[in-house]
Amino acid sequence: MESERSFYPYIVVGCGGVGSAAVYWLSRRAGSDVLGLEQFELGHSNGGSQDHSRIIRLAYHDDRYTKLTPETYKAWQAVEEESGIKLVHKTGGVQFAKREEMGKIVDEYAKAMDANNIKYDRMKGSALRKRFPQFEIDDSYEAIYEPQSGLVDAAMANAVHIQLARGRGARVIDNCPVKGVERAKDGKITVYTAKGVFQCRRLVVAPGAWINHVLGSVGVHIPIYVTQEQVTYFATPNIKDFTKERYPIWIYHSPKYDFYGLPIHGNSGSKIGIDAGGPVVTADSRTFEPDKIREKACIEHLQKTIPKSLGPLMYTKTCLYTMPPDRHFVIDTCAKTGWDDVIICCGAGHVFKFACLVGKILTEMAVDGKTQYDISRFNLDREALTDPNWDPVLFMGTGGKVPTPSSKNTSKL
Repeated sequence: MESERSFYPYIVVGCGGVGSAAVYWLSRRAGSDVLGLEQFELGHSNGGSQDHSRIIRLAYHDDRYTKLTPETYKAWQAVEEESGIKLVHKTGGVQFAKREEMGKIVDEYAKAMDANNIKYDRMKGSALRKRFPQFEIDDSYEAIYEPQSGLVDAAMANAVHIQLARGRGARVIDNCPVKGVERAKDGKITVYTAKGVFQCRRLVVAPGAWINHVLGSVGVHIPIYVTQEQVTYFATPNIKDFTKERYPIWIYHSPKYDFYGLPIHGNSGSKIGIDAGGPVVTADSRTFEPDKIREKACIEHLQKTIPKSLGPLMYTKTCLYTMPPDRHFVIDTCAKTGWDDVIICCGAGHVFKFACLVGKILTEMAVDGKTQYDISRFNLDREALTDPNWDPVLFMGTGGKVPTPSSKNTSKL
């Protein structure tokens, strides 16, 4: 009987954005030989892979990502074609800043996109306002518009990954935390869980903020900062102006915060958040309480730049970012500790747009022992992860910093 099966060639720990994608892509290669383990219920709100929408974009500040962004659209498209459900909505995307404050960040995005032949329009604030009247800004602002940007339906994507995988015979067990991992005498990997003991030949580890809970069993520790982030929805009365057909996703770079916004999707509210602006916590110490200081900062930013998006505050929802000190992905095996059959992923707080592709990459690493995609700079033995004195830089482009996890200072960035 299926309930009595304990050996699966492939086991995935964590079924959020990346983990659910790995279960999906593995099921395409291995069918019923795949087991996904999720410590909470599927679709839970404890981690970082939740809510209605996440930004997807070709525009990026670093060519290690811009070389992958076109491929991530292809990965999502494959899931859309199989499921018949639209997951990616292209709205266009704007990066903007005040020239005198953070214009250099806009320059960096342009440079990275030029290097990878990504098309975009560069314009002053008045030209952006002419194209999108929602942005009430002048020529003291500088902007980049990239037409392929948009949003991914996050909750739907995770659910679709799991449902399609189960359709191929993959097994997924939720409310099943992993308690430890060890090597069996015959070389297999033994995974101890709250719902039984399982064995596999390849283990994919993608549990977000809980990653070191699992990796400790195989002698690996990733220095990570877990921060409590949040997004806020406003019940704008100008609903039509903030639909996906009329309003692009956007990112605004300021000296203190990187703000981002998305059009209406999944509810009737316009959405705004601050990237990596929250206090350092742990997966256990975090709260679900909104931070009024950051809510106020979002309101003040919208009052200055996109005032018609405001309305009564609907709600603020928290989530977790899990970030290495350099805020780049970790995608590698644990070969240096003798566990080359354990493949790990830490998404650094900005992986969801790549989640489907990363699931495919982890699948190739598990099944083929290598991947066709360039992940060489996401290695586990890079200086940022091995040098204890590495200076953490956690904002995507602005260089904002956070206190060390041991610090009692958890003031906002």
